[in-house]
Amino acid sequence: MAEHTIVAGTAAPLPLNNLDTDQIMPKQFLLGIDKSGLARGVLYDLRTNADGTPDDTFVLNRAAYRDARILVAGANFGCGSSREHAVWELQQSGIEAVIAPSFGEIFYFNAQNNRLLLIVLAPEAIAKLTETVSDPAQNALTIDVERQCVVTASGESFAFDLPPRQKRMFVEGLDMIGMTLKDSDAIATFEARHRTEFPWMQIDLPRQQRTA
Repeated sequence: MAEHTIVAGTAAPLPLNNLDTDQIMPKQFLLGIDKSGLARGVLYDLRTNADGTPDDTFVLNRAAYRDARILVAGANFGCGSSREHAVWELQQSGIEAVIAPSFGEIFYFNAQNNRLLLIVLAPEAIAKLTETVSDPAQNALTIDVERQCVVTASGESFAFDLPPRQKRMFVEGLDMIGMTLKDSDAIATFEARHRTEFPWMQIDLPRQQRTA
């Protein structure tokens, strides 16, 4: 994956607290064993009427927000079950970042490990951003990951914190394995030193087991 420092585009207001992963990714769409074809289920029960037709009042069905790349959401976004499909589904539907006062813990790390950018801002900042992007004429946001700020169409800026590890993974396009491999030289050095200092702890496996 290429380096990525800017997320910019339409932001949709979704001021719903405790929006859980079962709502983000309803169970009836968990039919496959891979990541493909999930976008059609994103927020399905909120997007559709009882008869399955689109609910035109839902923000992501409105013309001004159909191509949203950013969600400005409520507190505890992504709580509930640990299904990683909720992250994959949001990404497949075009969402690259979610801004909220807080996130479900498991969802937070699932998202960061899959390069879905999650930004935590104070409730007052979220309220202001929600009000701003609720106006279709002001619904564009720019997220500068290097500078760690969210900038509105009018130029107002909101600073955010991002753990260094998560920031590096997002910018460099790394998953957890890729991040670990960045330290492969240090790992090899540690293993060699450990074998020298604690030889009695080593198990000399047959070659076929070591290479299996």
